[in-house]
Formats: sequence, C-alpha cells, structure tokens
Amino acid sequence: MIALLLASALPLGLGAALMAADRLGRPLSHTAAWCIALLTAAASLGAGLAAAMGDAVVDRPWAPQIGLRLHLTIDGISAPLVVLAAAVTLLAVAVSSRQRPKGTPGLFYGSLLVVLGAAVAAFTVRDVIGFFIAFEVALVPMWVLIDRFGDAAPAERRRAGWMFALYTVGGSMLMLAGLLVLVAATGTSDLDHLTTAAHHLPFTTTLIAATLISVGLAVKVPLLGVHAWLPRAHTAAPTAGSMMLAAVLLKLGTYGFVRLVALPMPDAWRRIAPIVAILAVAGIIVGGLVCLVEHDLKRLVAWSSIAHMGFVMLALAAGQVIGFGAALYGNIAHGVISALLFAIVGALKARRGPVDVDAPALGLRDTDPRLGFALVVGVAAAFGLPGLAGFWGEILALFAAWDAPSRPNTLFHVLTALAALGAVLAAVYGARVLRAVWAGDLDDDARRAAVDDARRATANAASDATAVADASNGVAAVASPADGAAATQRVTGAEWLAIGVLTLATIALGLVPSPLMHLMNDELVTLLGGVK
Repeated sequence: MIALLLASALPLGLGAALMAADRLGRPLSHTAAWCIALLTAAASLGAGLAAAMGDAVVDRPWAPQIGLRLHLTIDGISAPLVVLAAAVTLLAVAVSSRQRPKGTPGLFYGSLLVVLGAAVAAFTVRDVIGFFIAFEVALVPMWVLIDRFGDAAPAERRRAGWMFALYTVGGSMLMLAGLLVLVAATGTSDLDHLTTAAHHLPFTTTLIAATLISVGLAVKVPLLGVHAWLPRAHTAAPTAGSMMLAAVLLKLGTYGFVRLVALPMPDAWRRIAPIVAILAVAGIIVGGLVCLVEHDLKRLVAWSSIAHMGFVMLALAAGQVIGFGAALYGNIAHGVISALLFAIVGALKARRGPVDVDAPALGLRDTDPRLGFALVVGVAAAFGLPGLAGFWGEILALFAAWDAPSRPNTLFHVLTALAALGAVLAAVYGARVLRAVWAGDLDDDARRAAVDDARRATANAASDATAVADASNGVAAVASPADGAAATQRVTGAEWLAIGVLTLATIALGLVPSPLMHLMNDELVTLLGGVK
C-alpha cells in the first residue's frame, strides 16, 4: 500500500516543492534540481515496480459527503503504464543533463515530476472523478514546459502552449460531461461498481455518455480532426517535454478509452467503434503522407506519432481480446519508440540546430556511429520492422481489425487494407529519414571534405579549450567550441545512457514480447469477457 501511494505522491510532492522553491525562495542550481528530480523519478519507478509485484490496494474515504473515495490499485493493464511513465521521466531527466532548460531549473524539473505523479495517479485510481482530476493536474505542468521552456521562438511557444491548453481543456469539458452523465445514472463514481452498474443502463444513456467521453478522449490521443495541437506542441516543447508528452500524456487518452468507455459500456462502444476506426486509419494515412514531405525532423516525428497512435486506436476499435492486447502492447511500444526518437532529435538539435531532412549534411554514420545506430533502431521500429517493438502492435492490430466480431465486415476489411498501406508509407518516410540523417545527403567527395573539416574543427576546439585561472576570483574560463566541432560532438554521459536504455528497450520489446503480453493477458481475459 505504501509503495502504491509513494509512486504518485512522491513526485507530486517533491515536484511541487521544486516549483515553489523557485517562486518563494532562492532558486536551486541546475545540479541540485537535476539530482532531486533524478532521485525522485528513480524512487517512483521503484515504488511502482514494488506495487505491481505486491498487488497493492488503497481504499480510504476521501470526500464522503459526495461519495468519493481514495481508491487506488494496480493491475496488468495499468502496471506497464506506471512503469513506462516513471522510466521515461527518469530518462527525460537524464537527457536534460546536457540539454539544460533555458529558465529556472526548479520549475522545469518540478513540472516533469508533477506530470509523472499525476499520470501515475490517473493510471492507478479507481474513481472516475479522481481520474479526471489527476488527468487535469497533468495538463498544467505540461503547458508550463511548452510555454516556458520550449525550443521555439517565444511567440511560437506561446501559440503552441495556448493551442495545447484550448484543445485539451475543451476535450476535458466534454469528457467531464460524459462522466457526470454516467455517475448520475449509476449513482456511483467508483470505477469497479460503475462498470457493473453501467451494463444495466438504457442504451441511449450509455450511448450519450460514451460519445461525450470518446470525443473528449479523442483530443488527448489524438485522433485526426482534433490533432492540430500535437505537431505544434511537440515542435515547440523541449526534448524532455516531448518525451513526456508522447510517452506519458498520450497514454492517458488510450487508457481512458479502455477504462471509461469500452469496459463499462460495451454496447455503446460497439456502436462508436466504426467511427473511431475510420478516424484512426485516416490518421495513419494522413500522418504518413505528411511525413513524406515534412522537412523538419522533430515535426516529422510528431506527425509519425499521430500515425502510430492510429494503429493503437484501430486495434481498440476491433473490440476483441486480441485487439485490446494489440492496443495495449502498441501503446507501450509507441511510448518507448517515440521517447527514443525525440531524445535523438533533441541531441541533434542541441548540436546542429533544427534538423532539416532536405538539407545536405554529414550523416550520423560519420559523426556519431552510436547515435546513428540508435536512430536506425528507432526509425525501423517506428515502421514496424519485425524483431523490434513496433512490429507486434501493428501486425496484431491488422489481424484484429480484419477479423473483428460484431463490426461491419466490409468496412473493417477496407480499413485494414488502408492501414497496411499506411505501414508501407511509414517504411518509405523512414527510409527518407535514414538516407538524410544517418547516411548523409552528400556525394563522396563532399562527404570526405566535410569529414576532414569537422575533424580539424574538433581538433582546433580541443586545443583552444584551455582553462585560464583568474587571479582575482579564481574563475576558470573555457573557450567555446567552434560550430563545426559542436555539430560533430558525440553524445556521451547521462544523455547517451538514456538513449542507450531506450534503444535496448526497443529491441527487447521486439525480440521478447511474451512477458509483457502474458502480464496483460490474464487481466484482459477477465475484463473483456463481455466486450465484442
């Protein structure tokens, strides 16, 4: 029980303390704030693992006057998401050791921790109002990360921040309306009791509630049509913010579809699912087409995220055990792959500036082979190469959609074919990225000259970077590296450790999918018995 509470309470409390320290007292140094955030995220990860292994449950009165309880538990569906959220936060903090925030570090790292704490609370709470509150708490620090610490110009950051706020708050209001309809009709907000009671509600009531909740959650995933905020938010956000947005916040949307719509209201979900499937496949195709022409690498990864989440939602819409399993596995895989790709893009951006896929440049195979290998793994996983994390979610989603029970057969066969075409598009734009960023878009003579110039720049920068003791104050002055040296500087230290861990996780999820699938399978068989 204590571990389950600590998994969310620790990052929430220390994150709020870091944010308050910057406002109320003397701001912390970057090193101090970084160490606190790193240890807190590690402790949250350890607590989450302990809670998952111990089947912890917390059930205490919270607001008895209105029937709310603090009901927390962890199962085979929520446990992988809790571990993913804590692990990605830990790695996002590690990446920030090199890609430092431009503002006050306490506010930056505090925002990361509050997002983590709120997400863990949302994944473990068993009260629909509590889920809504935790979800909304996570949105505020994410807005701060985009608006205050983004990589873009101030005007672009503000625009991205306000689009994020307006879209997500609008979606939240619709989701809340649907939840209130459900709570009023069943007389309870406890998720376990509500799931049982909702099966006996009139179909019209559940259809209204499911529609409102689904539209609200569609903004969070996002589905095509309510997606405009995501590419702009990813482009403007700092690297750690993009990692958290893709691997943590978007997972709350898909998790909400499972817990709040498909499980409590299977008949209404059966009616809504074809529309969701159409929008999901449209996102796969449109996202793939945009990635074929997008020149900014970070924005390209953001659009590919919309396409990949389309496979997750198509699997959910298929509505059978294999479909839900594919969605949950694809959800985890997407979180790992997208965090890896955004970490790589952030490392490149910190050294080269914005990466233009269409601009001739040296490839990573020449400047940083290790980072180049990580990029190859991430891109290959993103387009579903067998043996990597992205393969299982995509192939199982296609199988589930092709043979979806209680769904329009012709429609889902067409959608399956289109989704398969989207996978082909992913391979094409993946090859485009690898050609430009890994191989480099220079001919042999220009490539050799650029490599020689970069080596000379690195050597000159190393020889010029001498410390000069200041006799009056003892401050050491270090020469800044030349632009050419910075562009070819290799990723090292905690930044490389984070990218390396994500690379290994991407490979492991592809080669050994059984442990995670088995963890979710028993829960799915029990919970989805009535869902078609």
